[in-house]
Order: sequence, then C-alpha cells, then structure tokens
Amino acid sequence: MNVLLAVDGSEVSHRAVDRVISLAAELKSPPTVQLLHVHLPVPIGFATRHVSRETLDAYYREEGETELAPARAQLDAAGISFTPHIHVGQPAETICHVASQLGCTLIAMGTHGRGALATMMIGSVAGKVLQLATVPVLLAK
Repeated sequence: MNVLLAVDGSEVSHRAVDRVISLAAELKSPPTVQLLHVHLPVPIGFATRHVSRETLDAYYREEGETELAPARAQLDAAGISFTPHIHVGQPAETICHVASQLGCTLIAMGTHGRGALATMMIGSVAGKVLQLATVPVLLAK
C-alpha cells in the first residue's frame, strides 16, 4: 500500500497521521507513506517585486518543513518510514496530482484544515479531493 498523507499542521491533520499509524499496525506489511504539505502560492507579481525567486523558494521550503515537523515526529515515534514532499499550488488539485504521480493507492487527510469555519462540515479542500481523486480517500475528523 502506498499512502499519500496530506498535512497542513492543523489538529485534524494530526488525527489523519494517527489514523495512518493505526492503519499501518493493522497491515501485514508496512505501507509506503508519502508525507505531503501543499503551500498555497504567493501571488508572484507582488512577491517578485519585493523578493527574489530564491528567497521565495526558501520560504516555501522553510514553511513546508515547519508544517511537516509534527507529522514527521508522529511517524518517527511509530517507527513508520516516509518520504517528505513539499509542493506549491492549489491544495486539492496538487494532492490528487501528486498521489497519481507517485502511484498512491490511498489518500489520507483531515476533513478540514486551519481555515475551516465549521468543524461539522467537510472542508473545501477535502471535498474537492473527494471529487478529483481516482483512489480511495480516508478522511479523519
């Protein structure tokens, strides 16, 4: 099993990591875990007037590493190996594209991220992933 685990640093994404750890314990062989954070793009026209492309790329990497850190710690503590990925783009589309590109057989993520106003509803990113995904999607709430 090749799992794309999408995280954004929210409490709900921590629960998605917990669910993947639980799932891994139930499997006969450990899954391959692709740990992904998708950073929304900074409007390039505005950004390039004030910072270089290299500075912007460094910002994306630094922010991405910060968002991946808690999930990395959870997976390391559980003894689950993973490959980290940081991408820039629209989250739902990027999650589905990366899952396809990496040959993932499952996408795991939270029902909503930090920007959600109501915890009872599926967030817009999760909803769009459900529409676009060509593999099963595991949502943690």
